[in-house]
Formats: sequence, structure tokens, C-alpha cells
Amino acid sequence: MNPLLLYILLALLAGIVIPTQAGINSQLSVWTRSSVLASTVSFIVGSVVLVIYSLVMRIPLPPLASAGSLSWWVWSGGAFGAFFVAATIFLAPKLGATTMVALLLAGQMVASLILDNFGLLGYPVHPISLGRIAGVLLIAGGVMLVRNF
Repeated sequence: MNPLLLYILLALLAGIVIPTQAGINSQLSVWTRSSVLASTVSFIVGSVVLVIYSLVMRIPLPPLASAGSLSWWVWSGGAFGAFFVAATIFLAPKLGATTMVALLLAGQMVASLILDNFGLLGYPVHPISLGRIAGVLLIAGGVMLVRNF
């Protein structure tokens, strides 16, 4: 199989997971009565799955002594993930899946333009262009159409 096709399919599958996970976790928040507690449960389950996968695949741990050489912001990914999951749990029943995902996508596109333009966080530099801005504006227009119709 063509590696690019595999990457595209993986990205589509990950995209499918976002509203599915938000809906599942929102139902979990009905039981926990808290989007934060539901996020905690979700992260615990996810962490157990990842530990089991790592053990089964025999993925070696990096040397712990080298952890101190990393930039402080490298450790913030988990906090961003926790915010994202808690926010989607909170927002899914209020906005619906389509509006929530459209707004998430619009935010992702704006951030991606900035990250790519400056080559931040290890991304290759892809300068902001009129075409890229037009693409983001079209997505923003799509958000308005999804939200209003």
C-alpha cells in the first residue's frame, strides 16, 4: 500500500474518532456529573491502553536522565490533551457534533497557519499565503453555514 494513502486513511480515522470520542465521553460525564472527572476517567483508560500496547510491542523507554535536557514546553502536550478532551465533553452536548468539530477545525487551521509560517514546534516552514488564508476563511464560512443551518 502506498504510504501516503495509509497516512491519509489514518488521518481520516483520527478525524472520525474526535466526534465519536466526544459523544462517548459526554455520556460518561452524565454518569460522573463532571466533564473534568469524565476526562480523568477517559485519560486513565487511555493510559492503561497505551501502557499495555507499549508492553506488548516491547517499546523501550528512553533514558530517564535525558528527560531534563528537554525544553519545559515539551511536557505541556498532556495538559493540552486534557483541556481538549474536557472541552469537547463540555461542548458536544451544547453545540452538537458538526458545529463542535467545525469550530475545532477552524481553530486548528488558524493555529496551523501560525505554526507553519514560523516553523514553530519543529514544523517545516510553510509561509502564509493568500491561498492558505482563503482556505481558512472558507472553513470559517463553513462553520457559519453549519452553525446557522
